Amino acid sequence: MELVQTDPPLQTANHHTRSPPTMSSVSLQSLLIAGACLASSVSALNAQLVGTWSTKSAKVLTGSGFYNPVNDSFIEPKHTGISYSFTADGFYESAYYRAIANPADPKCPGAIMQFQHGSVVENADGSLTLTPISVDGRQLQSSPCDGDHSTYTRYNQSEKMEKYAVYTDPYSKLTRLDLYQFNGAPIQPMYLAFTPPRMLPTITMNPTTTAGGKKAKRTAGAEAEAEGGHEYDVPLNKDAIHMKRDFEQPLLHRVDLNMVWWTGVGMTLFGGVAYLL
Repeated sequence: MELVQTDPPLQTANHHTRSPPTMSSVSLQSLLIAGACLASSVSALNAQLVGTWSTKSAKVLTGSGFYNPVNDSFIEPKHTGISYSFTADGFYESAYYRAIANPADPKCPGAIMQFQHGSVVENADGSLTLTPISVDGRQLQSSPCDGDHSTYTRYNQSEKMEKYAVYTDPYSKLTRLDLYQFNGAPIQPMYLAFTPPRMLPTITMNPTTTAGGKKAKRTAGAEAEAEGGHEYDVPLNKDAIHMKRDFEQPLLHRVDLNMVWWTGVGMTLFGGVAYLL
């Protein structure tokens, strides 16, 4: 009998064949990648810092109770102090109200109020870099014995905190924040007053006009990053008494309606008299 050699049976492969990616899987992957990019672009801050902090008197607090961006004016607290607010997505606001010693006349000290807000970044070495919105910062300096007028100016001062510490104060049992300036000097201790923080809008509130006198436009996306962030269409302080700006207004707002009315009355009377004559 002649033996016929046959090929061995095929063995089933253990590897599964990979099907080509579908449109839904590609879209999901794209969304995940885009979400990761957006998340990485947000400057997340240590959750322990988030909130509104104030010195022991708790009379100086960030927000509309310290600086009014519509009237472009300060609201003087009852006592001096310092307040900082931080958000989880990397924004801050600061409020300072301090007395200024007068060596020439110790009975007549001056005072200074400062407001700033902008972005904050926690660096790899644990330090904090605070970058204010340059056109929004304000400073009011007064010396009652030198005259009745105070000096009101824009204020723009970046800050770097060498380090910070958040812990429970052993005496007051309150949550305490210690900030240390760039040279290691400590700032007056602050205590947690509010969480979430109480702050003014984190965008540019009072943008300056362009060279041509046209109103500032709201920016977004890549333009916003290049121009320093989002802005209101017009400054919030556009109607403040001490501000003089050249904004383009609608024709209806530029026409004196009272003058139009009286002109109509005059022309009616003149027409009536001319008709009788």
